[in-house]
Parts: sequence; C-alpha cells; structure tokens
Amino acid sequence: MLALLATFVTIAALALLDVLADLHEGTTISHMLLEIAVVVIGLAGAAGMGRQLVGIMRRERATQLEAERLAERLKHSRQEAAHWREEAQALLRGLGQALDRQFARWELSPAEKDVALLLLKGLSHKEVAEVRGVTEDTARQQARAVYRKGGLSGRHDLAAFFLEDLMLPNGLID
Repeated sequence: MLALLATFVTIAALALLDVLADLHEGTTISHMLLEIAVVVIGLAGAAGMGRQLVGIMRRERATQLEAERLAERLKHSRQEAAHWREEAQALLRGLGQALDRQFARWELSPAEKDVALLLLKGLSHKEVAEVRGVTEDTARQQARAVYRKGGLSGRHDLAAFFLEDLMLPNGLID
C-alpha cells in the first residue's frame, strides 16, 4: 500500500519536473496538457491511496482497541472463574466433610461409603459395579446395606437426605 502511494507521488513529482523543464525549453500545448494530466492523475492516485491507508490505519486501531477490550474481559472472566472455583472448592470440601460425618454416624464400611457416593452421583447399580470392579449383585447388596443403616427406603431417599435442602431458594433455608 505504501509502495503504491510512493509510486503515485513519484510519478506526479517526475511529471511535474518534466512540465517545469518543458516550460523553459518550450513545447507544444498538447504535450504540456498531457504531462499536466499525468501530474493530476499521479496526485489523484496518491490522494486515493492516502485515503485508503488512513482508513486501514483507523480500522487497525479500532481492531487493536477491541482486542485489548476482549483481552481485559477474558482476564476478568478468568479471575471470576478462579474465584468461583475457590469458593466452590471450599463448599465442596465442606459438603464432603458433612457426607463423611453422616456416613460415620450410619457406621458405613469403606465399600458402602463408596457405593453411597456413587449412587449420589447418579450411577446405576450396574455402573457402580463396573466402577468398583465387583458384581452387580454385590453393588446391590452394598446399596441395600447403605439404605438399611441410614433408615432409608432407597436411592431416592438417599439423594433426598443429602440434597433436599440444597434445592431450596436462599430465603427458605434456615
């Protein structure tokens, strides 16, 4: 772009020098008009290229400002996400500790505790068996032991026992 602008300016300057030289030496009117036309075309081309160059520079600046704005938003979003992760981790640790305390009150074995956690995550008995590397019958027996020790009727009661209060709107939790 700059090279083309420089070319137009050079053409106009050289043609103008030729016009000035021809004025001293004398030439025909048609030749002078032709050289003046070359000067005008060169200047018009340079002006057009200059306008395009200014437009490109403005768009580049606007794009740069937009990129900076987006980078700032991304930085802010990353900070928010990090803050949320920290906050959520603290809450999840607290929830995990509360689950551990309740499982201890129910006197669950380590295997029963694992089964209870997997059931709370929504896994089926078959999936629990696959994750733990036991048969599906063993997973069912351990799940029944969890329900019996917790005084629960099944997996829905297990989930409700731990999650019911989490589903209430903020103003209803006391």
